[in-house]
Order: sequence, then structure tokens, then C-alpha cells
Amino acid sequence: MEKINLSKFTPDKIRNFSIIAHIDHGKSTLADRLLEYTGTLSTRTGLNEQFLDKLQVEKERGITVKAQTASMFYSYKGEIHLLNLIDTPGHVDFSYEVSRSLYACQGALLLVDAAQGVQAQTMANFYLAFEQDLTIVPVINKIDLPTANIERVQSELNKLFDFAAQDCILASAKSGIGITNILDAIIERIPAPTSDLALPLKALLFDSWYDEYRGVVCLIAIKNGVLKKGDHIYLHQSNCKHEILELGLMYPEQTPMDALYAGQVGYIITGMKTIKEARVGDTISHPKSDIIPFPGFKPAKSMVFAGIFPVDTSEFELLADAIEKLTLNDASVHVEKKTSAALGLGFRCGFLGLLHMDVFKQRLEQEYDLDIIATAPSVMYYIDLKHNKGKISIENPADFPDPAQIEQILEPMLSATIIVPKQYLGNVLSLCQEKRGIQKDLSYLDEERVVLSYLLPLNEVATDFYDTLKSISSGYASFDYETAGYEISDLVKMDILLNGDAVDALAVIVHRSKAERIGRDLCEKLSKVIPRQLFEVVIQAAIGSKIIARERVAALRKNVTAKCYGGDITRKRKLLEKQKEGKKRMKQVGSVSVPQEAFLTILKR
Repeated sequence: MEKINLSKFTPDKIRNFSIIAHIDHGKSTLADRLLEYTGTLSTRTGLNEQFLDKLQVEKERGITVKAQTASMFYSYKGEIHLLNLIDTPGHVDFSYEVSRSLYACQGALLLVDAAQGVQAQTMANFYLAFEQDLTIVPVINKIDLPTANIERVQSELNKLFDFAAQDCILASAKSGIGITNILDAIIERIPAPTSDLALPLKALLFDSWYDEYRGVVCLIAIKNGVLKKGDHIYLHQSNCKHEILELGLMYPEQTPMDALYAGQVGYIITGMKTIKEARVGDTISHPKSDIIPFPGFKPAKSMVFAGIFPVDTSEFELLADAIEKLTLNDASVHVEKKTSAALGLGFRCGFLGLLHMDVFKQRLEQEYDLDIIATAPSVMYYIDLKHNKGKISIENPADFPDPAQIEQILEPMLSATIIVPKQYLGNVLSLCQEKRGIQKDLSYLDEERVVLSYLLPLNEVATDFYDTLKSISSGYASFDYETAGYEISDLVKMDILLNGDAVDALAVIVHRSKAERIGRDLCEKLSKVIPRQLFEVVIQAAIGSKIIARERVAALRKNVTAKCYGGDITRKRKLLEKQKEGKKRMKQVGSVSVPQEAFLTILKR
């Protein structure tokens, strides 16, 4: 490759932008076309499909879960411009990835499917970009679909975001329609970064990942100054110094350069080995330079908690190392060590949602070849204690205090936005009512689609809400949420008893109105996964001392009427008495053999 002189790309010749959209509206495909049109990638048919979706989990699921960066050069009116693109996820569980990526941009392409129109995460991502004062360029994608309705989508964009029809760029990323118009609009509409080469070095570390051979790789956006290979840098939050061993552009893979200049986005390698040294949101400068650091990113607030344990306890250290490396790449995961009587030593992890949890588990299995168990998801509750004993927080049902000490329980709530075709409105209203939702608003986006606003308990959304919503709406409903504080709720701890003994790992926190139904469901499922013993196993669901559901697993029995005894009633009676004595002794010295599947049954409830 011909040597690129980055020093000639002054800030006015640079554009940093992101692509934001609802899931499956064509972000990654558009990114591919932009890279191909600018010559950054080869245009050989099919070679570079979904190039920026690099993770195996992304390729298998067909979704973006990790923001990816790529640089390209584009000639506009005879002048070469440097464009830095960040392709972002679309699912609500990865909104933290989107918000961090936008910090390195001055503008965003808002992509909307010409057939599906504006959806819930379209609105959420628009407001994320709007709050950061980014210039937003609307793009209506997939205009070549037979079901495309361009006028309807233009009307929605005008009604919701005040975009005029002439502001919207019509395109088809798959067919290559409108790509030139998009590139020209990036130059014309998105402002250049306000940076100064003459000022001291100041750069934002906005992403990082672990390379097995070279250590931590950091993505940075340079606000001011110049950074050269061999320079020494100082990281303000982690309070450590390093030497730049390599730096360059993602063009589209890591392409080494001699220096990076103000306004540019690139990567650096310094030999950092631990997550503590590369904190996302940190400020990078030269040592002893007098600058005001960036405020840093607001930490992600975990919504769903789950335990992650190795199937083989001897692999705990391997799991710890894998989680440390993976959290470097996904800073929104909160991790702390945890011990379980049932599953041994592991970790308690906080996630932004169920899909986030599922993807994290899948990446551990695929990228680090680990066999792991993820426990049932739970959420954080606050409990006010009587007699002015203060407030405690719990996420593990085993920590639930004595009901006699509880003044009130507060559960986390979500402000949810659901966009659904009107023919499925009844199904969605029934689902939200079943999940204890409180309707706040109902309005029509157009003649065919309805926008619902609901207050929903996080505990209800954190199980199967999203999957059920997609199922009852034939996949057409879209869902977005944000935290809405805590509300007082009538929650109880439900214990699962095996032959009268409570099993802490199977306890759950449920709303009192649903306890009986959930208890019956869990008892029935456990009766199918607990193997038969030499004695009867009684499975009960209980709230305090009240039994609300019961199932049994029959004991294994020998055929005492076998012909070998010749019908001798006396001998049969003696044998039965011996069996009873043996069972009684086993109950005294033994316990029910509970497989790991039983501990995961709650995850599937």
C-alpha cells in the first residue's frame, strides 16, 4: 500500500461519523458499501459481506453487538477527505456501545428501513445523538424493496424528528443506490472536528480490546495536538505512563502510521496488559502537560444480574482470565466474584438486558472455549426495614430478610416505548397487562402503526417479554426502554422445598399475585428433571410457612411379589419392613440428588 501522509489531513478535511438505526435496518451493509465505494475494500462479489461484523456471534445471529471503526479516503470536488466511520449496534441491550461511540463523532447517519419505517430504537438512537449535539443526516434505506413506502417514512421522520422530505437521502445499501449522495452529504452536512494541532496532546480513549500477541489495543479520538510512534503518554484515570509502540488507522484493519493528528480517529498499542490500565473514557496526554481531562463516560447501569460458573470447577482461573479480557472489550458488564453452595466459585455479572447476557455467555464459550453455567437472571430490589433500621439492596433471593422486618419493598421500573401495527394492538395490550404494566400513553404514528408508552416492572421484562412481544406481533413490534426509578410493590420470596428442606439456589422473588401460578410451574418442571431416588421426593413451593404448590417424584421400588418367593406373605412382609427401615435411614443420613439442570430450570420458566 502506498504510504499515506496523514499530516496533510487538517481538521477541516476530516469527518467523524456514526451509523445509527434500529436492529436489522441495514447499518452493516451500508458500512460495507461505503468502504467498497471509497476503495477501502475490494468490490469482489460477496467477499466483504458484513465486513464490520467480525465476531462469530454477530455472524451467527445476524446482528451487530460491538461497535466497529474503519477509516476511508474520499475525493470530493477535487480534494481528498479522511472519513472515520463507526458502525454501531441496533438492539436496545447495546445502547451503551452506541452512546460511547457517538462521543468520537460530530455527526450521524440515521438509517430507516423504507418498508418498516421508524421503530422504537430508531427514536432512542436519534435522541442519544441529539443530546450530544450531533448533526443528524436521515437516510431511507432499502428503497428497492417491493414493500417500500417512501412517502410514509418521510412523513414519520417529519412528524417525529422534524426532517423535511428533501433532507432525507434515498438509498439501497444492498444494491448500491444513493451511496455517492450519502458520501457527499457526509462532507457537506456533518461539521469538521473543532481541533487544534498547535495545542498540547489531548485524546479520548473510547474503546479497547485484547490482542493475544500484542496486549491491549485502544481506539482513540484525538481532540488536539499530535501523537507519534515512540511518544510517552499519560493516562489520567488509571494514573499510568506508557510508550507508543504502534499507532495507525483502522483502514479497514490495523494499518500502522508514523503519527496521528488532531481530529483523527485511530488505534494505539502500548503493551498494556490489564483492564485497569485501559479504562474506557480515559484522557490521554503527554506526561506533565497542562490539560483539563475529559469528564469520562457515565458508567453503565446494570439492569439484569446473573451468576456465571464453570461447569468444571478446575477451570475457574481460565474463566476469570476470559472474563477480564472480555470486559475490556465490553465495559458495560459489571463483574464481582461469587460463591454458590450449589455451583461453587464463580462470578456475579450485571448486564444491560437478557440479549446482552446471552451474547456475553456465547462469546465466553466461542472465543475462549469454556463450558459455563449461567444462572437465572435477577434484578436489584431495595427493601426498607422496620424500626428505622435503614434500607438494604438485594438481587439474590437468598439474601431476602425475614418478612416481619420488612416495611416495604421497591422494585425497579422501566419506561417502555412499543411501536406495533394496529392489528396486533390487542395482543400487546394483553401482554403488558399480564406483565403488570401501567399504560401512560397511546398515539397513532400513522394510519397503520400505534406508539404505546408503558411503565413496566423490570423483573417482568427481564425474563421472556421481548421474545413474547415478537411472537404475538409476528415480529413487527419494536421495543425500547429506559430506567424509570423504583416503585413500591407487593413482592414475596418463594422457596422451593425438597422433602421439607429449602434449596437457596432455587428460591425466587415474585409478585404475590403471580406466586401460585409460578410455584406450580416450577414444581412441575423440577419434577421432570430431578431423577428418581430410593425414596419419594416431595417438591413444594412455599411462601413463609404456607405451601402453595406440590409435586412428587415417586421412589424406585423392587417387585416384592416376584415368583421366587412362592407367594409367601410372611417373607414379603418382612422384606417390606426392611425396605422401610432402609429408606428411613437414608432420609436421615442422605439428601436428594439434585442435578445442575434443576438449578437452571428457573431460567426457562
